Amino acid sequence: MDGRIQTDTAKGGMRVLNRDVIKYIAMFTMLLNHTGHVFLTRGTFLYEILEDIGFFTAPVMCFFMVEGYAYTRSKVRYGLRLFLFAVLSQLPFTLAFGQRGLNMIYTLFCCFLILVVMERVSSPALQAGCVLLLILATVNSDWPIVAPLLTFLLCRNAGDRRKQAVSFGVVYLLFAVLNTQNYMFGEQREWTAYAVIHAAFSGVGILVAAVVVLVFYNGERAKKGRHFSKWFFYLFYPVHLLVLYWIK
Repeated sequence: MDGRIQTDTAKGGMRVLNRDVIKYIAMFTMLLNHTGHVFLTRGTFLYEILEDIGFFTAPVMCFFMVEGYAYTRSKVRYGLRLFLFAVLSQLPFTLAFGQRGLNMIYTLFCCFLILVVMERVSSPALQAGCVLLLILATVNSDWPIVAPLLTFLLCRNAGDRRKQAVSFGVVYLLFAVLNTQNYMFGEQREWTAYAVIHAAFSGVGILVAAVVVLVFYNGERAKKGRHFSKWFFYLFYPVHLLVLYWIK
């Protein structure tokens, strides 16, 4: 299984962003999303803008998880790190958002387990059943269903940029449909036209993420500060949630 996007022989052109730069952008957009959720009133224009910008982050994390899984030196340590930070992040997540659901790193841990299943379970029927159960295991977490499904599709289509683009498109449509249902039948109960338009725009972050990783990503890591970046991306999630909670 090779999750790395195949890069052109010439690294020039539009492929100007390395993995760490894209991840830092994703951390910033996540911060904007969470700032809106913690401090702004749901449904206001600025809240909606910050929320939608933040939808860039999860698809990027799923993409790099698929890539990283294929190249990590120890999948066991990789999985343990995700599990540990999922546990450590739960209290900050609950304090910041006042929710009973599980945090995004838990969702990413389920995504990791999907990759393990796809690598090690040879029976198609058993593999499909395990993947389905892991997708359903995220129903009560951040980015439910959508993130694990994207991880599964990106892994299935690894190495084929066109099919991975279709994978992002499929997940965008699912995300828009779920948001439409939320606005029509959930708390908002908005009229249908508004629900459809709003849902369509809310998923633009997923499409932007697809363009960034499939068009502008050069397949490389930063040459300096790799150790710092590795731990920064793990620590940023629980730490920034605690900081937002304390400020609030």
